[in-house]
Amino acid sequence: MRKALSLAAILAVATAGSLGLQAHAADALPVGSTAPNFTLPSQLDKPVSLADFKGKWVVLYFYPKDQTQGCTIEAHNFQRDQAKYDALNTAVVGVSLDTVDSHKAFCTKETLTFKLLADPDHKVVDAYGVPIKGMGPIKFASRQTYLISPTGKIAKFWPDVKVDHHSEEVLAEIEAAKK
Repeated sequence: MRKALSLAAILAVATAGSLGLQAHAADALPVGSTAPNFTLPSQLDKPVSLADFKGKWVVLYFYPKDQTQGCTIEAHNFQRDQAKYDALNTAVVGVSLDTVDSHKAFCTKETLTFKLLADPDHKVVDAYGVPIKGMGPIKFASRQTYLISPTGKIAKFWPDVKVDHHSEEVLAEIEAAKK
């Protein structure tokens, strides 16, 4: 039964984007606006707040589902570039509608060390205007990224992320902004 639900979730993520199914759409936050603060639990069962990263750049990326192909590629690319983010005084934080237990399993399996935050009630997803898609009872956040400056302002927004080179795009944006 559990495998069937996981398969159903993967199929939903894979097909919903192409079918354009949406539970609701929201408005993205404009560049230059103050990033809404939040507190959510991480894969370490500890609360993480945006305020924890004051004075740092924050890559706040929203993704559909743990342990799916695109989300795994995106996470691996952020992990691969973690030293570059550290050198740029940048925290990488992922948010999905998955649970803390799902994040724990994903991080363990994929050896991810940055924070993944559980937002099953989509409080932060809604606060940032990230559309929720789904089929029936299976819901997931759209793949979008916000870059938040050390002053807490939205510096860049990527509404339609392509996972293969997204980490490089984000790093280039941070490097350009620091000049």
